[in-house]
Amino acid sequence: MSNKLNWLTLAGVVGLSLTACKILPTPSGENSGDAPAFNPDKMVEEIWAAKVIPYLQQKAGPFAEVHALAKTDPAAAGAKYGNPKKQANSPWTFAVRLEGKIVAANTQSRAATVDIDADGDGKADARVQIGPAMRGTALRDSLDFIQFNDFTNQIDFAQFGKAFNAHADKTVLSKLPREALEGRTAKVLGAYTPGSGQDLPLVTPAEAEIGPKP
Repeated sequence: MSNKLNWLTLAGVVGLSLTACKILPTPSGENSGDAPAFNPDKMVEEIWAAKVIPYLQQKAGPFAEVHALAKTDPAAAGAKYGNPKKQANSPWTFAVRLEGKIVAANTQSRAATVDIDADGDGKADARVQIGPAMRGTALRDSLDFIQFNDFTNQIDFAQFGKAFNAHADKTVLSKLPREALEGRTAKVLGAYTPGSGQDLPLVTPAEAEIGPKP
C-alpha cells in the first residue's frame, strides 16, 4: 500500500511540473522580434547619394593644395579637408579633388590603379584605386558623421569601411575603361590617408571619370 501511495504522489508531482512549464518555439525569421541583421552594404547604399557625395563635394580641396598643407601642417589640413571628429589615435584622412593625365596604369591586378600627373610635369603625383579590390577605408574615415562608437564592435566598423569601397566599385569604378589608359585625362573625387606605405598618395574615389583616348 505504501509503495502505491508513493507512486501516486510522484505522478502528481510530475503532472504539476509539466502543467507549470510551457514549451516555447525558438524565435526565428521576421517574427523573432530581434533587431535587423547588420547589413553594411545596405547602410552605405542608403547614405551614398544623400550624404556621402554631398559631403565630399563640399569638403574636398584640390589635391595639390591639400597634399602640400598635409605635409607641413596635418592638423590644419585635417581641420579644413579632413574629419575633425576622428579618433585621437587615428591618422588624418583628407577629401580631395584630383584632375590630371594618366601617366601609368596597372589593370592586370584586381587591385587596379592609375597614376595621375596633376601638375603637368609628366610625373605621377597620386595613385588612384580603380578596383575591384581596394585597400584601406579612406572614404569611411573622411566622413565626420560616421563614428566608431556608433557600431557594436570593431568588426562591424571594419566591414562598414569595406562596404564603401564595394559600393564605389559597383556604381562607378566598374564602369571605367580598362584599356589604353595612359595619356587619357582623369577626374576624381575621393579621399586618401598620407603615409599609407605607398610611394604615391593612394586615393580612393567616390566619383571618377576617364576621358577619351587622345
